[in-house]
Amino acid sequence: MTDAADIDALADPHAEIARLRAEVDALRARAEAAEAAAEHDVLTPVLNRRGFVAAMTRTMAYCTRYGVPAALLYLDLDGFKGVNDSLGHAAGDAALVRVAEILLENVRATDAVGRLGGDEFAVVLLNAGLEEGREKAAALRAALESAEFTWEGRSARLDGSFGVRAFAGHTDVEAWLAEADAAMWVRKRGR
Repeated sequence: MTDAADIDALADPHAEIARLRAEVDALRARAEAAEAAAEHDVLTPVLNRRGFVAAMTRTMAYCTRYGVPAALLYLDLDGFKGVNDSLGHAAGDAALVRVAEILLENVRATDAVGRLGGDEFAVVLLNAGLEEGREKAAALRAALESAEFTWEGRSARLDGSFGVRAFAGHTDVEAWLAEADAAMWVRKRGR
């Protein structure tokens, strides 16, 4: 048994092909949007952990193939619990968005910024060694400290501790992240 759409398709096959192409294009756009959403943080304008790990994997492959340096910066916000406790969780969310914006405003388009979870962020700098990474971490920390963050007329300080590790032929993303995380904890305890 044939319905009206099948009869129309038989009558004008070009129209049916155009309709099917439009449907495929719409499905492709939805798939691309879903893929992008899967790699971006739901709260902030940066990559989520999955997307950041993918960016690190690409960076590591590029560095290995072309002998290019890279540096990984691992950021843990200092005193962030106090923002949530004193101003509320909505303010904490807004502060995380502001931190992400500050990071994005102060890195190159070739660098990747990700929120690894909670109040931890990371930045991978392509064409930057350990010294450049340390300089960038100091500049980012200064940018955080000088940023004004106010919520409903009350201000909060944005600050953080950075750990920096240069790419040293790493083959495991998690190992490189763990090294930068450990360096961050050394800095945090020393403050």
